[in-house]
Amino acid sequence: MGTSVQVKPLCGVYNENPLSYLVSIDGFNFLIDCGWNDHFDSSLLQPLSRVASTIDAVLLSHPDTLHLGALPYAMKQLGLSAPVYSTEPVYRMGLLTMYDQFLSRKQVSEFDLFTLDDIDSAFQRVTRLTYSQNHHLSGKGEGIVIAPHVAGHLLGGTIWKITKDGEDVIYAVDFNHRKERHLNGTVLGSFVRPAVLITDAYNALNNQPYRRQKDKEFGDILKKTLRAGGNVLLPVDTAGRILELVLMLESYWADENLNYPIYFLTYVASSTIDYVKSFLEWMSDSIAKSFEQTRENIFLLKNITLLVNKADLDNAPEGPKVVLASMASLEAGFSHDIFVDWGNDVKNLVLFTERGQFGTLARMLQADPPPKAVKVTVSERVPLVGEELIAYEEEQNRIKKEEALKASLIKEEELKASQGADNNTTDPMVIDTGNSQPLPEVAVAKNGGYRDVFIDGFVPPSTSVAPMFPCYENASEWDDFGEVINPDGYVIKEEVMDQTTNNLGGDINGKLDEGAASLIFDTKPSKVISDERTVQVRCLLVYMDFEGRSDGRSIKNILSHVAPLKLVLVHGSAEATDHLKQHCLKNVCPHVYAPQIEETIDVTSDLCAYKVQLSEKLMSNVLFKKLGEYEIAWVDAEVGKTENDMLSLLPISGAPCLHKSVLVGDLKLADFKQFLSTKGIPVEFAGGALRCGEYVTVRKVGDATQKGAGSGTQQIIIEGPLCEDYYKIRDYLYSQFYLL
Repeated sequence: MGTSVQVKPLCGVYNENPLSYLVSIDGFNFLIDCGWNDHFDSSLLQPLSRVASTIDAVLLSHPDTLHLGALPYAMKQLGLSAPVYSTEPVYRMGLLTMYDQFLSRKQVSEFDLFTLDDIDSAFQRVTRLTYSQNHHLSGKGEGIVIAPHVAGHLLGGTIWKITKDGEDVIYAVDFNHRKERHLNGTVLGSFVRPAVLITDAYNALNNQPYRRQKDKEFGDILKKTLRAGGNVLLPVDTAGRILELVLMLESYWADENLNYPIYFLTYVASSTIDYVKSFLEWMSDSIAKSFEQTRENIFLLKNITLLVNKADLDNAPEGPKVVLASMASLEAGFSHDIFVDWGNDVKNLVLFTERGQFGTLARMLQADPPPKAVKVTVSERVPLVGEELIAYEEEQNRIKKEEALKASLIKEEELKASQGADNNTTDPMVIDTGNSQPLPEVAVAKNGGYRDVFIDGFVPPSTSVAPMFPCYENASEWDDFGEVINPDGYVIKEEVMDQTTNNLGGDINGKLDEGAASLIFDTKPSKVISDERTVQVRCLLVYMDFEGRSDGRSIKNILSHVAPLKLVLVHGSAEATDHLKQHCLKNVCPHVYAPQIEETIDVTSDLCAYKVQLSEKLMSNVLFKKLGEYEIAWVDAEVGKTENDMLSLLPISGAPCLHKSVLVGDLKLADFKQFLSTKGIPVEFAGGALRCGEYVTVRKVGDATQKGAGSGTQQIIIEGPLCEDYYKIRDYLYSQFYLL
């Protein structure tokens, strides 16, 4: 039987909702991506809530809200407790993304879906892997190997390869084949004939212009707006595509010698850039090479100022400026507030670099150009004053008293239970109530702390003769080395607080962003006031595609090259999904699936795979030959069974049959051309073939797009008269292969 594979979408099919998919491989349940949207709509997570407790591992592909935004909530509320796997940048940038999401909403609402502690707790479960690192699962997942590969699109973006019994399941969404300023293109094209490929149809109907043309249009509209005295707002994500935009602006400002100020405004702006400076090895080859040569970090920004507080932007000098602010959806964050301030000025520009999430303010503005009026809710957190502050403090005092009373009652009951019948056998103790002066030894050290003294709200037990403060017997534990010491009694609270500060929302040096720290540690009583306003949108709205995803034409070419045995389409509008499905049925493979939410499809391979044991007697006579990282050999054997009833390969009883010689390897004509040149043979490409010397020609025939699809799909033909050069070149050609 082949490896059993089932796919069950939990969110994100036939629409642009967040991505979340359950992939079961021989009973081992992977949750691949755990996304949420900027509305934080809990109804989207209902399918996840029904299977969260059965999930064995979580794989994260990209560090944005659509791919990992629900992780803290799912672990806190839905019972998700599985280990999580991602690359280092997805872990770091995802953490900052969730910090920014929480702080943006906490500033304007009583957000309670998750806390900063919930975010930290969720991300502590993440195991970080490097690209192409094979991670072998254990226990229930024994025999399964997972490995992240380059996806492009976002820093650390991942294509997940899951292997079991030689069959590959590839999860590749939001990939980009183009090499960008800070990222290499995807390696999806290097996978050939996987058993299952899960990919998205998000961009199936979109075709992009050339990068040079797009960059020129981007720079021209910025310059035109600024020179006319207007401001430019770019709503961006927290730590994803913003990195490409930062490098674009830095390059354009240097080339054009512009001096207009640029501001990058999020609650974690400085932490984002500090982290990114340490991730150069995850970026494009040109960035790594440039750093090796000049030792200059490309993210040492010269024209962009990092801000973490809108007050700093309000206090900036007057004049035209460019502001990159989160969130890209305009639903919350600094971009929402700036849009309200700037939207009614015809000189200003709001430049969208990605499609807004469905149902958000950004998407509405992109769909219906101005002039028009939109209703927005403007919220602000303000400190309590006057009677509200007094009422709040009284309520807090009342709550504290109730908690203290409950704690005293609980301890009283515990004390009664521990003493049991001893209370009835002891003589009653008479308390001298005439002496009202407390003894100086009232607070007596107990186990490194202090004994509880109950005054306010003390209720004497019904069995007591007279009121009495709780009396604890100081029963110390002893072992062979003396009294047992409790380490918790020696913990200094200030040190614990400092440790929490260093771990929370900090950069690589343990420092907090000023804006984030002021919100986290601000304990002043406050409230949120909201005001619904109508914004007359007169500014210019422009959308330019800088999402960093492969377009429809490129997706189709890549899928044709990969040629999976079975294809599963997710995440994309219904129109885009149906379009790509019909194309793939005709040109890619006959098994294409586009399941609905919570529809389980079985994509188990049609191939029959069997596990066999190689006997020691057989292996002792096998001669291996080195093939790159592997060793290969020709084996003549017959199938038998071991004592445990397992299939085993045993030496054949008779003489082995003769077999034809097999040439193993993959010849690239360009490499062969270079090899012949080193041997002194004149060689050149002519008409797609390799002209070797004066008479001999080497060519490849067959369908290159079906590489690896089966034997005989490609052949190497050597043509020419039977002369000395012919035999010499043929020997050189054979030397490029391994002979079995």
